[in-house]
Amino acid sequence: MRSGMSTHPIKDEDEDDTERLLKHYLNLEPNLTALYEYWSSVDPNFKKRAPKFTGVRILKQDAWEALMVNNLCLHYGPLIGHVDAQPYHDFPAPETLTGPGVEAHLRELGFGYRASYIAKTAKMVAKEKPEGWLQNLSNVDHSPDQKMPPGGRDGYRKAHEELLQLQGVGPKVADCVCLMGLGWGESVPVDTHVWQFAQRDYKFGKGKHKSLTKATYDAVGDHFRQLWGIEAGWAHSVLFAADLKTFSERLTSKAKEIKVEEVKVKQEGETTVEVKTVVKQEYLLNGIKDEFEEENTVELIKDFKDSPRNQRAKRRRLG
Repeated sequence: MRSGMSTHPIKDEDEDDTERLLKHYLNLEPNLTALYEYWSSVDPNFKKRAPKFTGVRILKQDAWEALMVNNLCLHYGPLIGHVDAQPYHDFPAPETLTGPGVEAHLRELGFGYRASYIAKTAKMVAKEKPEGWLQNLSNVDHSPDQKMPPGGRDGYRKAHEELLQLQGVGPKVADCVCLMGLGWGESVPVDTHVWQFAQRDYKFGKGKHKSLTKATYDAVGDHFRQLWGIEAGWAHSVLFAADLKTFSERLTSKAKEIKVEEVKVKQEGETTVEVKTVVKQEYLLNGIKDEFEEENTVELIKDFKDSPRNQRAKRRRLG
């Protein structure tokens, strides 16, 4: 799917480039078998869990689309009209979301507090940032032999820091956009699921990394970058998907069927009849809450902007 900011326009109106676009969007070019084999060779935990969840690929989304989808939970329908009106719709470009009535209209459509995020982010990208700003944060060098610093390459760090200046964007969303929209393979988004398997399988959750603070967020990402290399974000997504399946299986295994006997008494002529009915009900026990609390996200954003690493990066840009 393309947006108004797509970097892959149709060259000829008569040319059907659907196959090329799909291969690009679904990121079908990399050899997935070779990647899985490499990650398995450097990480016994990956080798143990990955074979149960094969075929995971990282989408190559348009950067603006990735920003909207990951940060604002934006759905295509409300903003691009009804499906039966047109057979094809572009994803709305930021310029189309800068009008004076956009925020109010988005609230009418049910976006709630995120309506303000959408309107402000669109205005900043379309009117306050230089033309092509978002695309210029993209990775243009995809050589697999590049040296990988612990914190990621300079271009990745720059893109991450720039995205954090947008309305409502925290470290996790910035990393999602870097990974899926800007092509920075070392980007490792850390949310509650990633934090859970980092504690369970990679010895986090002790000492100075007892909770998911900004320092811990960076430490988890740095650990996986050094372990898995330039496509660390892809490897992380494989384990993320496998872990979601684990939770699903765990929940299913804890579902318990309970038989409830109901006794009813009814009168049939001069005879009293007792009727026993067995009602089967299933209860899902110990459900797992899967959400990253809003206050935790806010603290991570604040913690990041005040962190020594970010302050050093700002001084480098000023210098």
